[in-house]
Amino acid sequence: MIKNIAFGAFLLVSSLFFAQNTAMSGPEAKAFVTKVSSETKEIKTLQSDFTQTKKMDFLDKNIVTYGRMSLKTPNILSWKYTKPYQYSIIFKDNKIFINDQGKKSSVDAKSKTFEKINKLIVGSSNGQMFNDPEFSVAYLKNANYNIAKFTPKSAQLLKYIKQIELSFPKGQSTVSQVNMTEASGDTTNIVFKNTKINAPISASEFSL
Repeated sequence: MIKNIAFGAFLLVSSLFFAQNTAMSGPEAKAFVTKVSSETKEIKTLQSDFTQTKKMDFLDKNIVTYGRMSLKTPNILSWKYTKPYQYSIIFKDNKIFINDQGKKSSVDAKSKTFEKINKLIVGSSNGQMFNDPEFSVAYLKNANYNIAKFTPKSAQLLKYIKQIELSFPKGQSTVSQVNMTEASGDTTNIVFKNTKINAPISASEFSL
């Protein structure tokens, strides 16, 4: 249950632009990584509204949820779902804190797959995700986005995740979409909007 909950916060793959995607050249990929890594070093806080769409093989309809993501460097991350239900996941101090409509719990995340997912999401806002030894990275582009596609290297992680795509609008250094495919084939797409960088964030966003 905890695995499904945690991964449900982040997962899915979107292939809307797949046919138009082409590989970046070596110089293009280097310039992209340098730009993102340099510009995101200045980020101390980041907050976005999000829409998450999860597709599961055994369901006829997609599951669509809405909420707010808050990040505080170096490694505090909060996902608060507000519609159609209230649900919160907070990654802090190597633990996962969960509030499921008033029912609170915590799980030790150290050395577990959750920690690696958390690191990748946090890394997408500070440029460090390109250096994560757990993943190999391919760099793609289309008319609207630069895309970093992450594939797990370890057999353990591949049991859960097939690939993750982070999409960056052309000319921007922050992620606008997180797309992931699970090993099962289930997919999740998270689209961010109304992103605020280095704006004050209430401490209540990082507590249950």
